[in-house]
Amino acid sequence: MRTLIAATLVAGILGQGLAGAAEAPGARLNALVEAYWQESLALNPLEATYLGDHRYDAQLPNSIGAEHLSLELALERRYLKQVAGIGAKALGPDDRLTLEIFRRDLEEHIEGFRYQSELLPFNQFYGLPQQLAQLGSGTGAQPFKTVRDYENWLKRIDGFAIWVDQAIANMRQGAAKGVVHPKVLMERVLPQLTELIAADPVKSVFYRPVGSFPDGIAAADQARLRQAYVSAITTRLNPAYQRLRDFIATEYLPETRASIAFTDLPLGKAWYAYRVRVQTTTNLTPEAVHAIGLAEVQRIGAEMDAVIATLGFKGERRAFFDSLRLDPRFYFEHEEDLLGAYRALKERVRARLPEQFDLAPVADFEVRAVEAFRARSQASASYQSAAPDGSRPGVFYVNTYDLKSRPKYMMEAVYLHEAEPGHHFQISIKQELKSLPSFRRFGNYGAYAEGWGLYSESLGRDLGFYTDPYNYFGALSLEIWRAVRLVVDTGIHAKGWSRDKAIDYMMANTALGPSDAVAEVERYIALPGQALTYKLGELKIKELKARAQRELGARFDVRLFHRAILDAGSLPLEVLDQKVGRWIQARKSAP
Repeated sequence: MRTLIAATLVAGILGQGLAGAAEAPGARLNALVEAYWQESLALNPLEATYLGDHRYDAQLPNSIGAEHLSLELALERRYLKQVAGIGAKALGPDDRLTLEIFRRDLEEHIEGFRYQSELLPFNQFYGLPQQLAQLGSGTGAQPFKTVRDYENWLKRIDGFAIWVDQAIANMRQGAAKGVVHPKVLMERVLPQLTELIAADPVKSVFYRPVGSFPDGIAAADQARLRQAYVSAITTRLNPAYQRLRDFIATEYLPETRASIAFTDLPLGKAWYAYRVRVQTTTNLTPEAVHAIGLAEVQRIGAEMDAVIATLGFKGERRAFFDSLRLDPRFYFEHEEDLLGAYRALKERVRARLPEQFDLAPVADFEVRAVEAFRARSQASASYQSAAPDGSRPGVFYVNTYDLKSRPKYMMEAVYLHEAEPGHHFQISIKQELKSLPSFRRFGNYGAYAEGWGLYSESLGRDLGFYTDPYNYFGALSLEIWRAVRLVVDTGIHAKGWSRDKAIDYMMANTALGPSDAVAEVERYIALPGQALTYKLGELKIKELKARAQRELGARFDVRLFHRAILDAGSLPLEVLDQKVGRWIQARKSAP
């Protein structure tokens, strides 16, 4: 039925958009990419929910099953065949950009089916078991405002037991083929799953939406829903989580591998090279990325040493890191103090943004602590985008676990990266560009998004921050951390580094606390290539800025440059390079 509905919807879109297509290739292209987007959302209802599209809030497909994967591959191939019939020469500049990006994405997605990622369905850092708990907590993207919303969630979790059984079957198949996770990652998964199994259903994270209801829901409905949620927790969710946990503990862990390199998997070398290309949107090899990382670590380290000297510290950089870790003045004692300090930063930053930007998003965001069940394995901060329809603000998540790993001197840079003018700023602006095709408004390239986040940190002094040398050292510490990622990710997956060597390198070259260093290294193990996006994206944006300043001279306006980076949505780095090059030429010839 879901496939029939999607097909009917897409037929309507194409019927409207393709009328007179011979005379209007741009209209034909836009109808095609919109039809693709609608079909993609129908296949991926969780993605729709996160984007504020609530048509599919009751659905949870078996996304790692053979049937679903076949549908996804068929979708990519079908649209690649159709888009081949649209010539770029007949399109205007914006539509040509859409065509190039769309074709590139389809080809890349199809190539990815060569690698059986469904055999590694989740890990300690990301996957449906954790994602479901976030959605079901009542504080995430899943809405709990009406009786229908509550009933949608009950229907959605029906699919989780099917997904769990598929995950177990896939991991068994992976074990037979040698496609298994490192043991250390699965050891981290066990306590996460255990915490989500509540002996008392009222204490379950999944009970929270019925612990208190919004206004307008009748008392009789409240009583009925509470009973239904208790039943769902005890008869569906708890058994599914318990089954998955028992499988990991008793059957899968003995099959996991001691090695941590992705390249140790079948097809692992090619698979990692593919992930590097996908994540960075470049053709850089792992070896080239490693060399860039080493050079950046050396450059930033020298600047850090200069700051240390101005502070009058006598000793090596590692000793300075240790002195900071042990100094209580740099750490909060209470969770609410850390959250309050970030909320205060919000007002200070917003007052200065017009100096660097002539555009700003409509969407707002709130500062919130990371949920306890996932805090131990998460990074120090993260961002969840606002709903495009304005129904839900963005969320700047602050990890309050182990406050001794959350130094005050890093807060300004962390805020600039995750909130404004970083992720909240860039993602919200993109989503509010209603003239863009949907796949560009809501799609994302990690190297662009994370590169922008790290570039935003570098704007601290221009925005009136980093006046305290410790805060500037904190910004440099975060920058070198991203450079270290280039070295460590490629070191682990292309050069045979051990987990201990990676942790030691990170501790020697950054000011991260021990728990963050361990969590970060295990993140790189779990998500090969993802950590490369930050520094490579930032370096590209800085390169483009330097080129614009050099070629435009007195005509350079940083606000217009930032607009040129942000006004077309998320782009592959090579496409961004071409776009900014055209912008520079247009500025040169402007009267």
